[in-house]
Amino acid sequence: MNLKRKRQDRDGVFAGNTPERAIIDIGSNTVRMVIYGGSMRAPTVLLNEKVTAKLGRDIASTGALADEAVALAMRGLERFALLLADLGIDDVETVATAAVREANNGSDFVTQCEALGFAPRILTGEEEAILSANGVAGAFPGACGTVADLGGGSLELVAIDNGDASDAVTLPLGALRLPEYRSDSGKRTDTGMRKALEKVIRKGGWGNSAQADMEPRPLYLVGGTWRAMAVLAMQIRGHPLSDPHGFELGPKDAQKLTELLVDETPESLKTRERISSMRAEMLPDAGVLLLALLSQLSPSRVIFSSWGLREGLLFDHLPSHGKAQDPLLAGVSVFATQRGAPPTLATRIAGWTVDAAPTRKHGSERLRLAATTLALASMQIEPNIRLPQAIDWAMHKRWIAVDGKQRAMMAAAIAANGNALDLPSDVQALASEEALEEAICWGLAVRLARRLGARSRRSLQVSRLFVRDGTLVLRLASSHGALFGIPTEKDMKLLAGRLDLEWAVEIVSDDDLHQREQD
Repeated sequence: MNLKRKRQDRDGVFAGNTPERAIIDIGSNTVRMVIYGGSMRAPTVLLNEKVTAKLGRDIASTGALADEAVALAMRGLERFALLLADLGIDDVETVATAAVREANNGSDFVTQCEALGFAPRILTGEEEAILSANGVAGAFPGACGTVADLGGGSLELVAIDNGDASDAVTLPLGALRLPEYRSDSGKRTDTGMRKALEKVIRKGGWGNSAQADMEPRPLYLVGGTWRAMAVLAMQIRGHPLSDPHGFELGPKDAQKLTELLVDETPESLKTRERISSMRAEMLPDAGVLLLALLSQLSPSRVIFSSWGLREGLLFDHLPSHGKAQDPLLAGVSVFATQRGAPPTLATRIAGWTVDAAPTRKHGSERLRLAATTLALASMQIEPNIRLPQAIDWAMHKRWIAVDGKQRAMMAAAIAANGNALDLPSDVQALASEEALEEAICWGLAVRLARRLGARSRRSLQVSRLFVRDGTLVLRLASSHGALFGIPTEKDMKLLAGRLDLEWAVEIVSDDDLHQREQD
């Protein structure tokens, strides 16, 4: 190991994550570099920087990358090269998509990139589509449906069935090209634009006739313009979550959204929070495109994905056992380890509490373990800011493979771990009272476990928590009987009351501790 890597590893202990891998995505609209750390199954984004070069803006009219666009892109790439060198990141993958692929001076641009030390791989349209599908497969394990990746220069459509991609096509319907399909009057609401888009989609083999024999399946939308559309829809609905990843719309609601968008103007959209000027310019035309996709594909629902091509590259390089890893637990484990709650500790406490507060109708063991892990990590936050910050972790951080109800249950467990049983209205809006009550019991059990012996491994080895004949029983080895103190008694009463059980404490010899709780 060289000195730079040793220093980087040492710094990572304090900074949270060591930069491990970078992907540079040279698109038709933006040139972006993302640096990742943590688990590559659910990577931590350490840097996400883009240059809006609009390399593809003149492709349709001149067939070439504009000189000023190339200059902007190269300025950004020069900066990226310096950052990567200073950070000591050797694992760098550079890909280029539609603009460089189609431009008659694309090879000249690649030569300039190579002079900076990059080795761009020019993706075919099919490769681009399959990588986007891989990103969706990583974010939504077992996903089946159609992936529509909207870039600046092209739209990729690909079928996905339990993570396997097929029937990939690329269409000249990128966000920068959509204005070409407007009517002579320039009106976006003109049905002519929609019909023109539908014609291109059908020509690509994705029309109604191609879908006629299939049951309606989800449509996964990938790309920054789609995500901006999801943010807008969430704002209109007053949705309690803020992350567009995983946000869903039924067909009727998706149609209403498109109809609203085509009547909007870039000026009106720019007044909306979290809608950039660039996305505001593209959203009305993208609304017409989505209207055409809904007409041609008749999806069962529309799902917005923040994972796409770049995450697909990461997922594609994982070994089979890495792909099989649970992305929620992978992400939570790295995050919580940095905050004093390693997976081994969380697993021990989840195991200790399972008999008293198991998953019931609404939860799952993966969710209970994730909630336990975050609850333990939350105790490292200063008490005066602990509860709102920890609930924000559950509700708004980009966890993968978790829905709104599950986020609310994690938040409820975290709150109960801190003995805060009056849940915020945003949490209550996402899950039923019964589901939240189940999660509250998880949190109260975690509270009892960690306070019993200050999270020591020994305290969990000399004690058992279980339910017997309508009574919550805490069994302690006589060597550690004094662990049952006033705080523990309060925690026992609180958990038993929530479970509608009596409670009791048994002090037994160390030899008798391991007898079956049913005896």
